[in-house]
Amino acid sequence: MTPLRFTLDSVRSGIWVDARSSLHPITTQTRGLHGWVELTLRPDGTVDLHHPVDGRLEVAVDRFSSGNQLYDRELKRRIDARRYPSIVGQITGVFTTEVPRRYRVSGDLSFHGETRSFQHEMTIETFDGSSIALKGERVFDIREFRMKPPSMLMLKVYPEVAVRVELYGTTEQ
Repeated sequence: MTPLRFTLDSVRSGIWVDARSSLHPITTQTRGLHGWVELTLRPDGTVDLHHPVDGRLEVAVDRFSSGNQLYDRELKRRIDARRYPSIVGQITGVFTTEVPRRYRVSGDLSFHGETRSFQHEMTIETFDGSSIALKGERVFDIREFRMKPPSMLMLKVYPEVAVRVELYGTTEQ
């Protein structure tokens, strides 16, 4: 079987980041990410893990927006967006779980000049072998990336952030 390469749709795909602060929740989101996933499908549309799975996702840090310019400016300053303009994720492995179409995905995440390896569960669904949807979420501690949590005046942002991704891609057959 030949692997299929799905190019991520930068308009439909998105990333949401939810942080807690001493005053209220802070939500940022972005679209405009770029990337691809390459995998082999079984006849039933599930991922054939006897073949390698590869993928890459990249998003520009300055695309994230909470709707509050003060928060956004402080976040970009803490991230040092000029020096580290992108967040990059690379798939390093995919494994089965007990739940159909749910997989344990391992990968490397590069952010703020640091690269860390992580694992989390994602759903991977294909539609007619021509489109794909990958969805998952995970909590990260930004201190693992040597980033100090933002604080402004009386607002303190806690270091744990929940990240949710919805990735949609298509392939030409």
